[in-house]
Amino acid sequence: MSRVNLEGKVAVVTGAARGVGELLARKLSARGVKVALVGLEPDALKQVSGRLHSDSDHWYADVTDHEAMARVASEVEARFGRVDIVVANAGVATGGPFAESDPESWRRVIEVNLVGSAVTARAFLPLLTRSRGYLLQIASLAAITPAPMMTAYCASKSGVEAYAHSLRAEVGHLGVKVGVGYLSWTDTDMVRGADQDDVMRELRQRLPWPSNKTYPLGPAVDRLVAGIERRSSHVYGQWWLRGMQGVRGYLPGVIGTVGQREMRRFADRLTGLRTGLVGAGGAADEQHRTTLRK
Repeated sequence: MSRVNLEGKVAVVTGAARGVGELLARKLSARGVKVALVGLEPDALKQVSGRLHSDSDHWYADVTDHEAMARVASEVEARFGRVDIVVANAGVATGGPFAESDPESWRRVIEVNLVGSAVTARAFLPLLTRSRGYLLQIASLAAITPAPMMTAYCASKSGVEAYAHSLRAEVGHLGVKVGVGYLSWTDTDMVRGADQDDVMRELRQRLPWPSNKTYPLGPAVDRLVAGIERRSSHVYGQWWLRGMQGVRGYLPGVIGTVGQREMRRFADRLTGLRTGLVGAGGAADEQHRTTLRK
């Protein structure tokens, strides 16, 4: 598949203060892309913007806020004149037994990961239509296979996968391409935050190879950049995820059987398991919502 020259293109990256979003912004900038960073941590976004090679700017916005994201789209267009690429990357996570989960945190995962992705696309689709651009929706291994203790995250990532596939069919005739990016456990603040809980970490480590490993961030983001260059419909951050597509129909049954066994093993350690959003990104989201309530 031929690659598009990214030099001079304008890209919007949500969740750009850290992790996948931050490194993706840096790698795109190194290819001459002008980058608009969007997130909830203005100081961190400013620092990221200052380290980029090409022209860039940053915007403080909650991706679930229609008015805020419409404003960002308008201001990005005024600043750069166009938008060629949008990466809907912003996401949060929580873990633990569903029955004892914090309802507000559970709902927030759905709001940010699924609703926030749709709000982002809604705000920028007019600009992408004018540029015949490319939208990359970041999903996860969690979209391909369910997992116990991850009900909100799996639901949200399955949702964004289905939503993006539907959107691709709607906007393709307008020249807009839509891709879905799949990542397994990747060395980010979110995964490190989840690993702070012993049960969550041990459960993950007991998954079958190769899904039980944490993978380095750099090679995964390199694959995302290559997918953007190709305007790919499917982008796999780890090589083996492509093969999972062929067996995904069997996975719910397998996970159902294996998961019951593992949950029985850990049953006496589940009481008092920490709830809430994980990692520094989750903390920033909770701080943002606390500020709004004041």
